[in-house]
Amino acid sequence: MPKTSGRLLSLLSLLQARRDWPGALLAERLDISPRTVRRDVDRLRELGYPIVAFKGPDGGYRLDAGTELPPLLFDDEQAVALAIALQIATTTGAGIEEAAMRALTTVRQVMPARLRRRIDVLQVTAVERPAPQPDRQVESGVLMTLSAAVQAREVLRFDYAPASPPGAGDHEPAATPPRRVQPHHLVTWGGRWYLLAWDLDREDWRTFRADRITPRTPTGPRFTPRELPGDDVAAFVAGRFRGSDGSGDWPCRGEVILHMPAAALSRHTRDGIVEELGRNRCRLILGSWSWPALAATIGRFDADIEVVGPPELTDAFAYLARRYANAATATPQPIQ
Repeated sequence: MPKTSGRLLSLLSLLQARRDWPGALLAERLDISPRTVRRDVDRLRELGYPIVAFKGPDGGYRLDAGTELPPLLFDDEQAVALAIALQIATTTGAGIEEAAMRALTTVRQVMPARLRRRIDVLQVTAVERPAPQPDRQVESGVLMTLSAAVQAREVLRFDYAPASPPGAGDHEPAATPPRRVQPHHLVTWGGRWYLLAWDLDREDWRTFRADRITPRTPTGPRFTPRELPGDDVAAFVAGRFRGSDGSGDWPCRGEVILHMPAAALSRHTRDGIVEELGRNRCRLILGSWSWPALAATIGRFDADIEVVGPPELTDAFAYLARRYANAATATPQPIQ
């Protein structure tokens, strides 16, 4: 017979795996007597786990939701944060989606009703792309307010802080009128949270950084959701960030040959197409939001470059070459 601590963990794991467990089946799975099962259930109850007994021919036990989370596990905010992280993990494409969904179900099962309501309104689409970390944190209350408005299909009003320009210091940006939107989806993109919404004043789809949003109350009237172009949230948001109208493709795409191994290049480019042409030669097809940006991205690789096309990419390399040459010969000006 396993030791008591190990047996309790095994019992708890079984109770979390399905809703109802007949006592006899628990005893069989744990290789202990029904009396020992009853004693172990009492021990788990003393630790704060809300286990209820049900009667009948196959009477048994159920791990239920209680008024408090079991002690020594998570406080309320940690539990909500864990649920958010697990929901994002179910959409990452990293091969852990099924395990994350099981974990989310387990956590939700033992949550008090007040916490379950908070996470049930949170529907997240994760769009994978490397990006800088946010320069300010998003309060969990803001995320919950945005999520609730998306779920309820209610017009949302909020103040939106403009981006502070480099070197602005403590300078407060000018106030802007409140925004009125029909919230459609809450999205993660490269470590930041965004609200995808239909802007009622500008009559167009917009993405808003959640860390710049200060919601106003109360929310507005209910609305019928508009059809998103392409009906694919991830592709639409990716296209908007790439400067397109939602097609998901970059507005500027070029082709070059780099004098470096394809295996070395492929480790450092996510959106590009890499084709091996020889031991130290490969083809790269890559996109960006502008031609100079594309040329600069390609130029970061430590290799000689042959431009295949289009001519706009060649012109962009020439433009950057002049800028870099000027920067290399310019006399530094004293900082005022």
